[in-house]
Amino acid sequence: MKRRKITVGVTGLNNIDSPGPGIPVIRALKESREFDVRIIGLSYETLEPGIYMQELVDKVYQLPLPTAGTTVLKERLQYIHEAEKPDVIIPNFDAELHNFIKISQWMQEELNMATFLPSHDAFEERQKAELNKFGEKYGVRVPASHMISQVQELKKLEEEIDYPMVIKGRYYDAYIVSSLEQASSYFYKIVAKWGYPVIVQEFVNGTEVNVTALGNGKGTCIGAVPMRKLYITDKGKAWSGISLEDDKLMEISRNIIEKSQWRGGCELEFIKTRKEEYYLIEMNPRFPAWVYLANGCGQNHAEALVKMALGEEVKPFTQYRSGKMFIRYSYDMIVDISEFEKISTAGEK
Repeated sequence: MKRRKITVGVTGLNNIDSPGPGIPVIRALKESREFDVRIIGLSYETLEPGIYMQELVDKVYQLPLPTAGTTVLKERLQYIHEAEKPDVIIPNFDAELHNFIKISQWMQEELNMATFLPSHDAFEERQKAELNKFGEKYGVRVPASHMISQVQELKKLEEEIDYPMVIKGRYYDAYIVSSLEQASSYFYKIVAKWGYPVIVQEFVNGTEVNVTALGNGKGTCIGAVPMRKLYITDKGKAWSGISLEDDKLMEISRNIIEKSQWRGGCELEFIKTRKEEYYLIEMNPRFPAWVYLANGCGQNHAEALVKMALGEEVKPFTQYRSGKMFIRYSYDMIVDISEFEKISTAGEK
């Protein structure tokens, strides 16, 4: 079968020790059986490794930081559209999604660039600060969570949450703390990096299990693959993991995707207790960095997302292979300084 030629823009090229989902998404698209994909890399920093992976990324453009707002982003996307005419854009960072959701209709109508993103309401209701309400609404266990803006509030929370507790940033970073001193230290660390508010969450003891999933926005879970981490970095990122056979976990995950009418990719993070109770600790609104494992298990989530972005019907995946492992590794690329200079000065390469 002849593959259709399309152009897809992908963010999240920071393939480092705390990797973004961009490179795994690109690898999945390159293995598509239906599309012959030209990849436009969209970067925020000049040293994101994906910028220099010429075997995967055909062209690179820098984007303005999310804090710059939608007006500047529109101008940049207009420029990229005139040069490349991407068919689909896949944002992969939590912090950029608000802007992309806000302008997604404009992108489709004015630039004919498709996205496949959750609605603003769906995006907001699964925020870490709203997890209690989310769990109650969709019938899933969640740890007690509180949103704070002053370090003094930590002392008051000691009456409601026992140590250890978890201190989280709004978008990224989570630290397990066992004292008020530790909690205060990480509070300031998170504020300095991600701003307010800071989330304080009950610590649930058990095994972490994660699910990469894809919803069509109409109440159907298109695909889902569960994974247990085998090796974790000092930043809590999975460096190795294995796909699981867990019917109860899959039932809970599909229920969340279907009842919330989630549109796009996501990652569901659970703690499985010794009593085999599942607590949802986070729902990340984009593919995880380990999404390439889904390919190894027989589900190409990136390809399915692109098809839905283009308005095509996609049948749900009915099975996946358990017992498949991913093992992440790092290697050194040698690039000429001229490539770095191009992206640094011209904003494209």
